[in-house]
Amino acid sequence: MGQQHEGGLDPAELARLRLVIARLNRHLMRASDRQEFTFAQQSALARIEQHGPIRLGELAALERVTAPSITRTVASLVDARLISRVPDPNDGRSALVELAPGGVDLLAHIRRRRSELLARRTAELTAPERQALMAALPVLERLVAFED
Repeated sequence: MGQQHEGGLDPAELARLRLVIARLNRHLMRASDRQEFTFAQQSALARIEQHGPIRLGELAALERVTAPSITRTVASLVDARLISRVPDPNDGRSALVELAPGGVDLLAHIRRRRSELLARRTAELTAPERQALMAALPVLERLVAFED
């Protein structure tokens, strides 16, 4: 092993990890035939599903983007009838966004296609490889749980 970083992995290991995660993400993103929707739009839909109905400011904070950026993303999703604006029951001057039936259907479609891809790929692994992959899940889940 080469020189280790503070995190314990050397630069070559970090590069390898980064590359495999990026490639897997690209494969998953391409798995859906609904590629006309950007990563930002798909991420916002998933956040709204998880936390909605939600205010735009809260959504922007969760997505770690600016208010103008989330406003553009939300406007395109409203135009596509994937989300809808609803009155805020706590503040009549404000609106919340929530998933519309089209957004629910789109997320289900994307997840189904991505799961199909993973099912095909993991079916080609040996039993010990599948076990190793499943054993790594808690560590991968910790990686994505850390705050930036």
